[in-house]
Amino acid sequence: MVDLPENQRRPGTAGRTGARNTDTHTQIASKLKALYSAVEQEPIPDMFLDLLEKLDKAEHLGKSRT
Repeated sequence: MVDLPENQRRPGTAGRTGARNTDTHTQIASKLKALYSAVEQEPIPDMFLDLLEKLDKAEHLGKSRT
């Protein structure tokens, strides 16, 4: 984060900002972990699996030609 010059700081926030930022960062981290976990549990779409299979076949064919 960028330190603001003294004349641009809001009065009465000294000392509290660090604790508030830490709490905010903890909440954000917790929510991101929950979101990642939820996405991780979702099934892989059939269309994506088909594409991966085609890529594997193409890679195998390319290796066998060399």
